[in-house]
Amino acid sequence: MKATKCYLLDMDGVLVRGIEPIPGAREFIGKLVACGARFAILTNNPMYTPRDLQFRLKNVGLEVSADNLFTSAMATAQFLDSQRPNGSAYVIGETGLTTALHEVKYVLTDRDPDYVVLGETNNYSFERISRAVQLVATRARFIATNPDPVGPGEKGIMPACGAMAALIERATGVSPYFVGKPNPLMMRSALRFLDAHSEETIMVGDRMETDVVAGMESGMDTILVLTGVTKAEEVSRFPYRPTRIVESLAEAEVE
Repeated sequence: MKATKCYLLDMDGVLVRGIEPIPGAREFIGKLVACGARFAILTNNPMYTPRDLQFRLKNVGLEVSADNLFTSAMATAQFLDSQRPNGSAYVIGETGLTTALHEVKYVLTDRDPDYVVLGETNNYSFERISRAVQLVATRARFIATNPDPVGPGEKGIMPACGAMAALIERATGVSPYFVGKPNPLMMRSALRFLDAHSEETIMVGDRMETDVVAGMESGMDTILVLTGVTKAEEVSRFPYRPTRIVESLAEAEVE
């Protein structure tokens, strides 16, 4: 059977939980490949390159191509390239973000950059945050890869991009432009990455407030899986609903 739909799949909470695959994920990816479906695995985490993520997924038994991975770092680089080609940026982040910006020919500098770009890192430096505050205060444009306030760490939750962005915003009075989910911009970027149209694409995620709302606002059908953040009893609290709700990808069919 040939697939009639394309798929955008969130990664954490849908395919993996920490360093473990979620039951049904391997089989669902296998169905997508067997049906020749176009699909992309999305993540708001900008720290890693697609090849890094491919290796991470392979280690938990999920065989995907790097060409099937799309990150908020890639969406951010594409956005900056569309706004100010061959520009410059002061970047706080890891190789996933710096590599994506280099690939669109951006210069990374702390001398009068066009943008301050805030991403994720395991080691936020007070010195670098202070420099970002100085640059934003002197009119550098402020971009952040994603609004997630916290992320998982070895010892529990840790401050993430959204929390650090709030710090810079409070210090400067300048609000960042967030590129990642739930901004429909990331979804449109992912659709271009797939060469797909929203009407033929299904967004699969575990968060009502990011995955489902971003998919809905981008004109896609949505599937909420209950293996991540949002629980079944919480869905009714939201003013919008997913197209379908499943316990896990083990219950999802490829259309």
